[in-house]
Amino acid sequence: MIGVFDSGYGGLTVLKEFVKRLPEYDYCYLGDNARTPYGARSFEAVYCYTLECVEHLFGMGCHLVILACNTASAKALRTIQQRDLPLTDPHRRVLGVIRPSAEVIWQYTRSGHVGVLGTVGTVQSESYIIEIGNQNPRIQVFQEACPMWVPLVENNEYQKDEADYFVRRHIESLLRQSPKIDVIVLACTHYPLLMDKISKYVPSGVRVLSQGSIVAESLSDYLRRHPEMNDRLGKNSARIFQTTDSAEQFDRSASIFFGQEVKSEKVCVG
Repeated sequence: MIGVFDSGYGGLTVLKEFVKRLPEYDYCYLGDNARTPYGARSFEAVYCYTLECVEHLFGMGCHLVILACNTASAKALRTIQQRDLPLTDPHRRVLGVIRPSAEVIWQYTRSGHVGVLGTVGTVQSESYIIEIGNQNPRIQVFQEACPMWVPLVENNEYQKDEADYFVRRHIESLLRQSPKIDVIVLACTHYPLLMDKISKYVPSGVRVLSQGSIVAESLSDYLRRHPEMNDRLGKNSARIFQTTDSAEQFDRSASIFFGQEVKSEKVCVG
């Protein structure tokens, strides 16, 4: 299977695009809902939690794991790739969601000024600044941390009028950093659920990018370029959903993110 990991529900917006783009593959989704949110946790905590979840997915038979979580991609991916995989199984792969977005951002900006809306952890890591700079050093990146956005989504408050205050506040703060920003990246997989409100406060002419379709295309390209990995993957359209918290609670909220009914099981990791 292809493992898809997130600290909570947000990665389901990415899995939704995987299933749309690559429906024939088998997927196992794991949400670490018992320890969410990761956004404000230390690098060490995010690394330890992420590694435990990756190892669990390896134990489920996943040869390829996607960290569909920007915070985990920012704080844990590089260490897992460079330190842990060579010792555990060099034939397995763990990929993230930041680099695919950084690789294509130049296609969308004309001004070279790009905004990033993300969690505190993602913004503090400066991973988008680093990755976009590696791809095109002429692009200037401006960041804004939105600490209330994930709780609004996780607690199903994101559609209420009160959420507008937090959405407008952070968009205005980001745009004050540069009036030339013409692309905004939603650097958290929860944020697409706020798209209706985000669109209200983003000026016309500024494009807002969510990651799901970008990462799905990147995964498709990766499998084309790595037939040895593609050959290891099951193609029976199987879907497994797991959570480290209440399965009943997970199923109620997961359907909002995934767009269809979800039946999960509770698992222990670590």
